[in-house]
Order: sequence, then C-alpha cells, then structure tokens
Amino acid sequence: MMKAKIYSETGKKSGELELPEIFSEEFRPDIIKKAYYVELSRSFQPKGAFELAGQQTSAAGMGPGAGRSRIPRVKSGPHRGGHAIQGHKYRSKGRGFSAAGRGAIMPGTVGGRQAHPPKPEEVLIEKINKKELRKAYRSAIAATSNKEVVIARGHKIDQIESVPIIVSDNVLKISKTSEFEKLLISLGLKDELQRSANKKIRAGKGKRRGRKYKKPKGILIILPEKSSESFKKAARNIPGVDVSSAKTVSISMLAPGANPGRLVILTKSAIDELEKRFEK
Repeated sequence: MMKAKIYSETGKKSGELELPEIFSEEFRPDIIKKAYYVELSRSFQPKGAFELAGQQTSAAGMGPGAGRSRIPRVKSGPHRGGHAIQGHKYRSKGRGFSAAGRGAIMPGTVGGRQAHPPKPEEVLIEKINKKELRKAYRSAIAATSNKEVVIARGHKIDQIESVPIIVSDNVLKISKTSEFEKLLISLGLKDELQRSANKKIRAGKGKRRGRKYKKPKGILIILPEKSSESFKKAARNIPGVDVSSAKTVSISMLAPGANPGRLVILTKSAIDELEKRFEK
C-alpha cells in the first residue's frame, strides 16, 4: 500500500492516508490510449455528401464508336441537334466555345461526383471491452501517483514531495478564487500555475479556424459527488484547472490527449468514492 500526506485548507500537513489498491495498478499507456480514442469517437457527428452532388448537369453518354471515350459530356444547348448536341467542338479554357463537350458526372472529371464520398450511415463510434475499459481507468488513476510520469507529461512539481496531492474536505468550504489560488501556492504549485496560464498562438492554419490559441492542461481537481457549487466556480476560474466529481471523471480528464500522468488534487472523501467505483 502506498501512503500519501493530507494537507489542510491552509496548505499544512495534517496527517497521512493509505491510498487504495487502484493507485498501485499496472501502468498500461497502450490501453489508456485505446480507451481515450473510444471516448473521443462518441463526440463524432455523422456527415455525408449530397446525393446529387456533381450529377446536376445536362451531360449524357454518347455510347461507343467514333474513337471517343464513353465519359458523359455536357450538351451544347436545348435547341441544337446533330453533331452539336454531342459537343464535338469543345475547347478548354474559354477559347471560342462554351462548356459543351466537357466531361462531367464521372469521378475524375472537373466538377464530377466523388468516387467514395463520406456516408452518414457509417458507424463512427468505436467499442471497447468492459474489463479493458475498467483496466484503462485504473491505470490512468495509478499514473497520477507516479511522479516520473507526471513530470514527463510537463507538469512543474519540483517542490512537491509526492503525488497525487490529497487535501482535507474542509477545502470545499473555500468560495473565492483568490483563496484557492493561495492554497495552491502554499502547496508548492506556483510554477504549475504559471505554466498552465501560458497561452500560445497556434502554428498553422488552425489559427484562422476558430482555434487561434493553445492552452496547457493544468491541475485536475476530483471532488465528492456532493460538493458546493461555490467551490467549483472558484476553482474553475484558474486557467488550466478542471473540476470533476469522482463518479463522473473520464479518461479524457485523467489523460488529456491520451497522455497519462495528469497532476491531480483529491479530497479524502473523493478517494473513497473512487475506490467504490473501481474496486475489483
């Protein structure tokens, strides 16, 4: 059994606690990654092409013969007959003639349909076995207690003795962001707060597609199911900080981007709820 220190609402040590068995689970980043993408697939939306896309044209096939390909070609006009209706005199790039005779409808022609367009009936949601998903959760929780994995993820915890950080339930009485920020600084998380507040401009085209800025993922606070809304609001106001209950915490929160080892702060009662949720 692993032991962890409990901190009071003032940031001072107030006791020790034996961590449950889930914090000693085998570290399996491959299963965590699989579970992350299964969870991500639930947010996908069906999409498909218009059924008549690329086919709303007067083009028609001319049949075999005359040494021509059988690609449907645009007709020259409603009042023309004979050879003109088949578009024999078409030239490209606007040199003397209209679009008559241009290939259409078929894939590979200008403005033609797609060969294999996206289909809305395609099943986008991936599946995972229940035991495998449970293993991924337990492994992701155990990764939060491995200091080397947490540091490898980029968190600044040089002044922290051990992870995860456990605080007493009295912390839930905090209702102001400034008070909670003081608590985090007293716990030795000043560098981590500066890291998570460092907003950068995204490189590439994404900056003009509604996602100009990149924000680091900071601390995850796991609370018991019945917690005050005032504390949740006070914690969420800090850049990079996420708040979740022990009964709803997800893989994407424990391992954002499929990278396990997030810095976690738990209350004593939240640990009990986690143990009940993932006990073997």
